[in-house]
Amino acid sequence: MKRTSPKPASLIRPLVRELHGYVPGEQPKIKGLIKLNTNENPYPPSPKVLEAIKSAVDGRLRLYPNPTAQLLREKLAKLHGCKPENIIVGNGSDELLAMAIRTFVEPASRSGERSASTVQFFTPSYSLYSVLTAIHGARANVVALDKEFGIPPLVLLKKSKAWDFKAALTLVTTPNAPSGRGYTTKELEALCREQQGVVVLDEAYVDFARENAMQLALKYSHVIVSRTFSKAYSLCFQRVGYFVAHPELIAALDKIRDSYNVNGLGQVGALATLNDLKYYRTNFQKIISTRERLSRELTALGFEVLPSQTNFIFAKPPSFPAEQWLEKLRAKKILVRWFKYPNVKDYLRITIGSDAEADALMRAGKAILKAG
Repeated sequence: MKRTSPKPASLIRPLVRELHGYVPGEQPKIKGLIKLNTNENPYPPSPKVLEAIKSAVDGRLRLYPNPTAQLLREKLAKLHGCKPENIIVGNGSDELLAMAIRTFVEPASRSGERSASTVQFFTPSYSLYSVLTAIHGARANVVALDKEFGIPPLVLLKKSKAWDFKAALTLVTTPNAPSGRGYTTKELEALCREQQGVVVLDEAYVDFARENAMQLALKYSHVIVSRTFSKAYSLCFQRVGYFVAHPELIAALDKIRDSYNVNGLGQVGALATLNDLKYYRTNFQKIISTRERLSRELTALGFEVLPSQTNFIFAKPPSFPAEQWLEKLRAKKILVRWFKYPNVKDYLRITIGSDAEADALMRAGKAILKAG
């Protein structure tokens, strides 16, 4: 009797069958599109970084990279005033966020204590958090930011039955995405002091902000600061991120780190980046200047633009719903980001590009409004 193969769906874990994966920003399929939808730096890496990466494309490609990114960790430790033992490097900060959930959070099916299996975060924030939580089979505790996308006062969180101060892992995007709202170190420290589980302060956009919270990772044994070379340092293609935290937390994360998780060219590029920070800091100021100009000009056009401490702005457009603006701008070869979630569906998230790209956006916006 001929045996039939099992149906593929029957071979997949029920949890995975029910997952809704992370949806990245649209990638251009048409030539000539201005890409203002994925928060990439409009300026290229430093010429010194490009030269270092090109020079590393040699016989080393047949060899494994340093498994712990040792030289990069040593360089980062000098930058942040800590030790290499305080740092772990990942394949982008996304890998490290996934590792944090696997390291510090029990799957819901294995935990009798609710808080031990809870990943907690605010909404809106980085949409990958909920995906990573679901993959692990943990509980997501999602609490709304206030109407201005600020962190609710601590006194209100304490009164709230929704917020869990014992959550195994709390993730805070600071500055916030997608709103661009910045948070002070003082308010972040107040929240961290009250949490009994691990807190990750996800500082993907911090180079465009007025404050950073790196000191909290070195002051508190349960606080981790997450950084990336993607947004500010023009290395999205290389995928390099890192955590700074107490050595015991780093050692625990290292136990589940994939072998050779950071590619060699990425390590070379990140090291060269740290050797030319002056170049990047000049670009940060260019982006901030363009951000402020674009915010003023869009406001004059009738947009409601929220204050931003990131390399993007969050704006409520006039005359048409935000989703229609998304399509009208795409028709003019400009990509921006729109989220369909109820608390943000009235806004567009617009990456800060070059001055020329900002000018093109303004011309398109004026044309759309004129056409009615």
